Amino acid sequence: MTAVAVARYLLADAVRSQRVVLPVVLQVAVLAVLFGGDPGRLPEPWGASVITLYPVAAWLALTVAHTEDPVQRGVTVAAAGGFGPVAAGTLLVALAGDVGLAVLGVVWPLVTTPYSASPAVVVAGLLAHLAAGATGTAVGLLCARPWIRRIGRSLLVGAVVVIATAVQPWLPPVGSAVRALERGAGPGAFVLPVLLALGLAVLVAWAGVVRARRE
Repeated sequence: MTAVAVARYLLADAVRSQRVVLPVVLQVAVLAVLFGGDPGRLPEPWGASVITLYPVAAWLALTVAHTEDPVQRGVTVAAAGGFGPVAAGTLLVALAGDVGLAVLGVVWPLVTTPYSASPAVVVAGLLAHLAAGATGTAVGLLCARPWIRRIGRSLLVGAVVVIATAVQPWLPPVGSAVRALERGAGPGAFVLPVLLALGLAVLVAWAGVVRARRE
């Protein structure tokens, strides 16, 4: 329950600071452009929104991780009983944002375009977005505290990592998810990318706890 309580606190603090507004607005703007005209039949148009969600999720995770200044973070760590609950809470908030943006990306073309999709296609699209979002969260947390303490530098490194990996169509989990969408694969093809992305996010969060305890 401590991690959940920390997540609620971090979410309220991030919303109050309004820093999370920018990545969300960016994703909404991109979706409006992508699906504002005739994007074509689903699921292929989701490939573009999946690619977009990747850097947005990284930005969101960075923002959540850097919402507090160093003094506030020290107080939060002490109140939570250690670095573990804070890292878990940060991860939960970032993943919750990923889920919300993933649902938005899937539902948008279903509501605003004349194209429909079967339940299997919708599930496949949602899983592809979740794979990209969780991967972005892993990248964002890897470029945030305690690895990189200044948010400006974190954003720069995160942008370099995202750009370098997003253009590799063979690279899982994002590249494999996009390719599966282009092939019209069923939901089963996206289970492994999602699990891999979530595993990466959890691993990065755990590694951050280990590093913070050693400092």
